[in-house]
Amino acid sequence: MSEAIGFVPQIFQRFVIDGTYHSARPYGSGHINETFLVTAQANGVARHYIFQHLNASIFPDPHPVMRNIQHVTDHLRKKLAHLSSGERDRRVLTLIPTREGGVLVDDPLLGNWRAYRFIEDAQTFDILETPQQAFEAALAFGTFQHLLSDYDGPPLVETTPDFHHTVKRFQAFQAAVNADPLGRACTMAAEIDFALRHEPLAHTLIDLKASGAIPERITHNDTKLNNVLLDAKTGQGLCVLDLDTVMPGLSLYDFGDMVRSACNPVAEDCPDPSRVIARGDVFEALVAGYLKGTAGALRPIEKDHLLLSGQLLSFECGLRFLTDHLSGDTYFRIHRPSQNLDRGRTQFALVASLEAQCNDFLRFIPRS
Repeated sequence: MSEAIGFVPQIFQRFVIDGTYHSARPYGSGHINETFLVTAQANGVARHYIFQHLNASIFPDPHPVMRNIQHVTDHLRKKLAHLSSGERDRRVLTLIPTREGGVLVDDPLLGNWRAYRFIEDAQTFDILETPQQAFEAALAFGTFQHLLSDYDGPPLVETTPDFHHTVKRFQAFQAAVNADPLGRACTMAAEIDFALRHEPLAHTLIDLKASGAIPERITHNDTKLNNVLLDAKTGQGLCVLDLDTVMPGLSLYDFGDMVRSACNPVAEDCPDPSRVIARGDVFEALVAGYLKGTAGALRPIEKDHLLLSGQLLSFECGLRFLTDHLSGDTYFRIHRPSQNLDRGRTQFALVASLEAQCNDFLRFIPRS
């Protein structure tokens, strides 16, 4: 277990929280930051919070990230002003202020920390159980994008430059293969060949954006299924999580990443990629939910590339996992040897499955 959990009692004192510290435990399955569910006791009542220890290698300067999150959540709260305060708190993340008046504990010894109010009676899924869950997640992400379509606050910072620049991701993969610092490339001949054959795919959305055919929007950019909270009782999509990468981007990045995370029927790090067969019923639900959530805002050319975006974002993520495996697993946290290799192979298998079922899946997209 990371030593960060030992810092939580000290960090707790730095936030404005009613009550006394009781306990903390690791929470969620994120690859980047360390997340803990923290329990406080106030007048005999347990209250829960989410504490996150930010990954300093990924976010060396977390202040622009936190400003983005503040701007976005403030805008969302204004857009949802018609709801009761209790309902609004279930649909928008609530940052806990620090005793210094900010929203980030920036400590040279303990690291960078933030805290959110925990949303009760809600859950996330790493692997979805029903197409209805896919619909609700897509609806939530589409609505999130729609609510931000009239954002007029301070410009959002590009917190992770070139995050979905697939051409640069491909180039980074090539560089890692050529450098091969740990001698791992010799075990990846099939994956390297697959990547080289799919290089043209990496250029597709980049070129469309450069031509002006696809507009830039404010997007989430990390629309994994487990970044949406669903109501534990009704199954309704409630709240979009993990706002670190909310910045200007393409709607197709968001949709494609949903396809990548939701249409895969097995765990992301499944050691047997032959089990990866993209689910058509889930893809159909994602299309319906996302189009409903974005409320007619997508251009015909964006809808025409919905399926391709799933192939592209799966390919991109596979490149990233394999690049990290070749480079010594320095970005995505691993819990066993070759976990990033298995993650990359699963993503490439999903690309192949989406390609094989292309004609069937295209039937689920309304004609422009």
